Amino acid sequence: MIIKKFTGKTEAEALEAARKELGNGVVTMNVRSVKKKGIAGFFGGRQVEVTVALEEDKESLKSVRREAPAPPKTAAPVTNRATGGRGDTGSAVTFMSESSQNLEKKLDSLQTLLVSRLQQEESAKAQQPAPAKEETAPEHEEDGEKSAEKQSPSEQEKFLRLLYNTMLENEVDEKYANQIINDVDTSGKPDLPIDYILADVYQKMILKFSKAKGITPAEKKPRVLFFMGPTGVGKTTTIAKIASVYAVDRKQKIALLTADTYRIAAAEQLRTYANILEVPFRVIYTPEEAVEAIGEYRDLDYILVDTAGHSPQNEEQMENMKKMMEAIEQTAQWQAFLVLSATTKYKDLLKIASSYQAVADYQLIFTKLDETQALGNLLNLKLFTGTPIAFVTCGQNVPDDIELFNPQKTVKQLLSMKH
Repeated sequence: MIIKKFTGKTEAEALEAARKELGNGVVTMNVRSVKKKGIAGFFGGRQVEVTVALEEDKESLKSVRREAPAPPKTAAPVTNRATGGRGDTGSAVTFMSESSQNLEKKLDSLQTLLVSRLQQEESAKAQQPAPAKEETAPEHEEDGEKSAEKQSPSEQEKFLRLLYNTMLENEVDEKYANQIINDVDTSGKPDLPIDYILADVYQKMILKFSKAKGITPAEKKPRVLFFMGPTGVGKTTTIAKIASVYAVDRKQKIALLTADTYRIAAAEQLRTYANILEVPFRVIYTPEEAVEAIGEYRDLDYILVDTAGHSPQNEEQMENMKKMMEAIEQTAQWQAFLVLSATTKYKDLLKIASSYQAVADYQLIFTKLDETQALGNLLNLKLFTGTPIAFVTCGQNVPDDIELFNPQKTVKQLLSMKH
């Protein structure tokens, strides 16, 4: 795998340079803003830096393996970054520590975190009392040493096990963690660099997330946006954030509708946001009223609809929502978004996602990322539903605490464990 950085005035320009040099098969691994070099950078000039990866053929892989540094014969003491101490943890960890400096430039500090954690595990094992050694007859000692050598895990196996355990601790479902690790082909490649393995896993996880369509303009105005989800996930606040971005920043003409007639507070909250943004607002009770409202607002760009939050077991309300969408489909194009909380239990998320699939095809929005350290459910739900994540939110501030979903950022968190 080739990993290389390109810069340009925009992300598109940097990607174009990458494709010219490496071809169209490149995969974006990271995008960030950097200062220009020289005097231009001193005066605040900035560029976009894009890190891309390209899967190589077998011949190219051989050259990578030939150039890979061999582990030193004698392990040098390495710093345990988590504890600030030092200790001899063996040649495998020393090799990973030496590799981390190169990979830090490619994947920020991800490998450093993983290697530091592996050092902690190795140090903990070293401090445990060794088991009593059984006496072995001289003629069998050599066979016993060979057997122990065969059973000792390789550097690759240790590192893959570390990645696997880190994913589990970040609450990635065991089934999906196994799939990712099993996709890494290390057979017959005992000297495959650790940074190659990490980059391979990183790339595969980004591809599994795929790219969401997000909100797209309708061929004929307006585009109707339905926001579905159970009670308490932050649906109304999420709508307010998106409405603010489109009305204030993008200067789009929008209207806010609510079909949540079960909670007066929800309707009043959305009405307040509509007044602040100075956009039309209406409460709708029936599919006919929804069609009438859309007809009245047909010259607008977007109409955001807040649906009633309820249990996925409430079949009657699910059916009412479906009828409203079917009625609107006759007069306008719509998109649906299922809003879920990142703090909800995995089993409950599966049930909710399955129930709403009977109502409409949707994209995912995850809220409350600031209230959890484990983001495994984002990957779990993406793979379970087969639908991408469009937005994530991380707080109550309107409109600041919302962003387009960033697979690279999330994968780095899924492969990191800072405690």
